[in-house]
Amino acid sequence: PKALKMNSIQQRGKKSGPGRPGPAEMEKGVPFPAPVFSDNALAVLRKRYLKKDEAGNPVESPVEMFWRVAEAVARADSLYEDEPDEEKTRLEFFRMLSRLEFLPNSPTLMNAGRRLGQLSACFVLPIEDSMESIFEAIKSTAVIHKSGGGTGFSFSHIRPRNDTVLSTRGVSSGPISFMTVFDAATETIKQGGTRRGANMGVLRVDHPDILEFIRAKEENDRLKNFNLSVALTDTFIEAVENNEDFEVVNPRTGQAVSRYNAAEIFARIVEGAWRNGEPGILFIDRINRNNATPDLGPIEATNPCGEQPLLPYESCNLGSLNLARMVRDGEIDRGRLCRVVRSAVHFLDNVIDTNHYPLPEIERVTKGNRKIGLGVMGFADLLLQLEIPYDSDEAVELAESVMREIRDEAHRASRELAARRGPFPNCGVGGKQGDGAPRNATVTTIAPTGTLSIIAGCSSGIEPLFAISFVRRVMDDARLVEVNPHFKSIAMREGFYSESLMKRIAGEGSLRTIEIVPERWRRLFVTAHDIDPDWHVRIQAAFQKHTDNAVSKTVNFPASATREDVDRVYRLAYRLGCKGVTIYRDRSRESQVINIGPAAQQAHEVAPHAVRPRPRPAVTTGATRKMETGCGDLYVTVNEDDEGLPFEIFNQMGKAGGCASSQSEAIGRLVSLALRSGIELPAVIRQLHGIRCHKPRGIGPDKVMSCADAVARALRLHQEERMGERSVPEGPGDHGGLGDHGGLGDKEAAEETLLGACPDCGGPVEHEGGCAVCRACGYSECT
Repeated sequence: PKALKMNSIQQRGKKSGPGRPGPAEMEKGVPFPAPVFSDNALAVLRKRYLKKDEAGNPVESPVEMFWRVAEAVARADSLYEDEPDEEKTRLEFFRMLSRLEFLPNSPTLMNAGRRLGQLSACFVLPIEDSMESIFEAIKSTAVIHKSGGGTGFSFSHIRPRNDTVLSTRGVSSGPISFMTVFDAATETIKQGGTRRGANMGVLRVDHPDILEFIRAKEENDRLKNFNLSVALTDTFIEAVENNEDFEVVNPRTGQAVSRYNAAEIFARIVEGAWRNGEPGILFIDRINRNNATPDLGPIEATNPCGEQPLLPYESCNLGSLNLARMVRDGEIDRGRLCRVVRSAVHFLDNVIDTNHYPLPEIERVTKGNRKIGLGVMGFADLLLQLEIPYDSDEAVELAESVMREIRDEAHRASRELAARRGPFPNCGVGGKQGDGAPRNATVTTIAPTGTLSIIAGCSSGIEPLFAISFVRRVMDDARLVEVNPHFKSIAMREGFYSESLMKRIAGEGSLRTIEIVPERWRRLFVTAHDIDPDWHVRIQAAFQKHTDNAVSKTVNFPASATREDVDRVYRLAYRLGCKGVTIYRDRSRESQVINIGPAAQQAHEVAPHAVRPRPRPAVTTGATRKMETGCGDLYVTVNEDDEGLPFEIFNQMGKAGGCASSQSEAIGRLVSLALRSGIELPAVIRQLHGIRCHKPRGIGPDKVMSCADAVARALRLHQEERMGERSVPEGPGDHGGLGDHGGLGDKEAAEETLLGACPDCGGPVEHEGGCAVCRACGYSECT
């Protein structure tokens, strides 16, 4: 039986057929050149992907990783062929991986050929209106996150807040309260030791708790492990256009319970997105019009970044073609593109059979539909090589034509696989077969590529360049200027390259005002924030026309963008056929941080009136708390104003003098200035909490990362004591469990520091498709 045969394949030893290739494996006498990786790529591979020994040291090279993956995935051929040419398939897969022409989603690179064996990144779990279903979903979420996947949920079936609970004669707490339970569960799990949990929470716009859902992430520290999307119906959008009311329906009874003005609800959604990018929107009826298996039920949710709509208990395997590698002599190499597409479809279909599924229900549904999601990365690099500006009609036309060619070739490959292996099992159960029976219910998806694009050395997904030049921090706090290789090549060729110019570009973040760069190249090398948001949407829509599933893309706005700008983009996305939209307004997820250059000017345009701190009264009252740090005992005094609110702090080290003492004094002065200027204490705590230095103190949840972290802990203890939220034990060194992050390590604790800055290196973060990616050090929240 196939199941027994597959089990033997999964357990088979590493050695099968010819020996593993070295850096230059021979194929018909022609060597495979060893892939060339950037320093960032090597750092990411060592940190997240390569096999490690018990001490955490890598025990395989990147080439050996590619061979491990190619070998494991190629074994699935034996399910369908009596005498498969596994050697040929292994070399085919190894070639496209080692040439960085195609990379699968991160769990496949991490886990293929290893004991865990969980290869999927995307899952959707059902949640029905019962306590049993909710907590069964939480348990399943924990299993999936532990194995390296991300999860999506629709909370639309849960009865609204204050609705009747018949079994207890009580009242319901509503879907948002249960989302916080999912969030807390996610916070306690670090995925497979390499990736953190991520969730997508979806609520239909006609749910009675929709207003609470829209406001759920007004504070940046709530539901930190969730992206939120409102599922908009065609009926709702029509009501928005006509400024009409629409009905909200209790999912328990199916009865309308109220009517809201659609335009007002839409304005609330726009307000939230403008404020901090949450919530996004899904056009749920459009998604279901493209549902490949409608008789199996409606699609209600997506994976965490929104590009993969899935049925309950369904998973999907994603992978991305590197368009930057598909250019030869100034033109797209169509032959190479088609070859890699066909190999990638073969590879992703094999992954479905190679996969170790976290739940039997997921294996059943996934193998019934066999969805795969082939997408692209390096689109911005493709445009640069062809000398086409991102914000141009020519770029939109190229996006549409390239994706059409990829889709058509991918569907041909899927149909040919079906001829040899059979169509997906649910093809006859309401499946839309179209032009011949396919092997896979869906074939194409465009996902954010995060760390994959760093490994491949290309631009991320279909995003524009985030920066032409940026500063990367290396050992001993030295800083190196890194420059886009296309720009550097042109600048050196045309004679305007200099280190000082690259530093200036890194500081200004754009070429627009740098006249030493010829206009031709300023027009070509536009960055995400140079581009009008409408062009972001037009590019997304062009790719969506020829994508089975959906497209992950962030529409970037400058900090000065208005709510009306966001409103216009949402409406444009619907008109152009997108399936959802994610927007990010520059610095909208940060507290008020100090900016320089153009960023400071933008901040001034948003908040032009200077804040003046309140004068200090002659007499204040307060309390002093002793905190143990790696530099010695730190005494933190918090003084309050006449209303009992924190007004100022004083920090004093047990040993006077030295850098630690002066740094602590400086922190105290700046915190005092913030408090006297009206900044609320929680915002101050978030900025300081988790900052690390080379001399931490303590272990586990009581570990103090730095003097700044100790100040944050003291302020939190003061706040909780004043609010009566907990009793503070007496005695020095009590940290009140402030470091308890549910078992997460130092890195995860530090991720609560500067929102909008990389938690690993403090560098600039790119926001793409609901993810945060730092190209300076390789940190990523996504695939």
